[in-house]
Amino acid sequence: MANILAIVGRPNVGKSTLFNRLTKTRRAIVNDAAGTTRDRQYGKSEWCGKEFSVIDTGGWVVNSDDTFESEINRQVNLAIKEADVILLVVDVNAGVTQFDMEVAHLLRQAKKETVLAVNKVDQFDQQYGAPEFYKLGLGEPFILSAENGLGTGDLLDEICSRFKDTVAGEDLEELPRFAIVGRPNAGKSSILNAFIGEERTIVTDIPGTTRDSIYTRYNKFGKDFYLVDTAGIRKKAKVNEDLEYYSVVRSIRAIENSDVCILMIDATRGIEAQDLNIYQLIQKNKKGLVVCVNKWDLIESKTNADIKGYERAIRERIAPFKDFPIIFTSALTKQRIFKVMETALHVYENKQRKVPTAQLNERFLPLIENYPPPATKGKYIKIKYCTQLPNTQIPTFVFFANLPQYVKEPYRRFLENKLREWWDFNGTPVQIFIRAK
Repeated sequence: MANILAIVGRPNVGKSTLFNRLTKTRRAIVNDAAGTTRDRQYGKSEWCGKEFSVIDTGGWVVNSDDTFESEINRQVNLAIKEADVILLVVDVNAGVTQFDMEVAHLLRQAKKETVLAVNKVDQFDQQYGAPEFYKLGLGEPFILSAENGLGTGDLLDEICSRFKDTVAGEDLEELPRFAIVGRPNAGKSSILNAFIGEERTIVTDIPGTTRDSIYTRYNKFGKDFYLVDTAGIRKKAKVNEDLEYYSVVRSIRAIENSDVCILMIDATRGIEAQDLNIYQLIQKNKKGLVVCVNKWDLIESKTNADIKGYERAIRERIAPFKDFPIIFTSALTKQRIFKVMETALHVYENKQRKVPTAQLNERFLPLIENYPPPATKGKYIKIKYCTQLPNTQIPTFVFFANLPQYVKEPYRRFLENKLREWWDFNGTPVQIFIRAK
């Protein structure tokens, strides 16, 4: 399971700039005005083969004129409690301030692994101001320029050395893990209870009843796997309670740690923007997908035309990935709930599927000869060999060509569609790479 790094510090020291650099995104707004960041921002980073989550926080202030001061400080405290390693960012130009001392005191009390980064060392002479920060009592300060990347490598080496290899309490057996995810009140806990035939989790009509990610082992009828009931994931703007914040973090961790995600959609509301956001999270983490349309018993019209129309609407919203199963269920009446379990196991098998190299070349080489990639700039592209890579998170295939840089995305999709047509990869993402022979 991914470790968590929280970036904290007073306002305007470059936390969001560093967040964007670590996550290789521009998701965090960067501005010279202090207090630009108010909410927590989440991202993923990777260094030397280690993946970890990064939390950007607002600047810590006390007795200021900022209306959001108490809320920002509360969010910082939450991030500190949830993180495995904390990165305190300070400004070399401003020196040690009273707010820096207060944040350092807060971190010493938290007794968490803490790394100190002295930011805005954009010129060589500025590094001589770093030793002043030893007085914070947090060990050796690392020289950093989030703007141009100076010192980022050494800082990441230190951060990764502080991460734990395993997370206590999460050392589960190597069995398939199916995470039941979705918006609040979509019926996640109800369908888990229906699966195992007992009231394993509390079910009410109140959104947000489930707070923790509940692991339940299913070992019946010759099947053995873990079911993970998660809290409903709402839009970040609507998450305003401490407990719900922890619940959402644990739900995201459950997705990261699962093999297949069962995405619950409320049939009475249809697929909404937040369902697509959750799907994007599943896709980003390269997990298998089963879409479960729950509360189907509440729909009055259930003709085949209605079902096909509903399916078409879901696939169009989730496009271009359309090769995934959709099941219409009712957790209340237990309608088709075991088909969800069987389908999730089938998707898990598809995710592990290995295609022999001889079969791949026997099918693809004649096809590619008849339908080669379009010529680019008068140059003809020839693909001579293909194989599946071993030990990958999802099925990954490599096609070796003389001019791989000229193979465009439409032709990759053509190859993927043929791959799915000839072999069963229903519900699982597939990666295709074109490499030089």
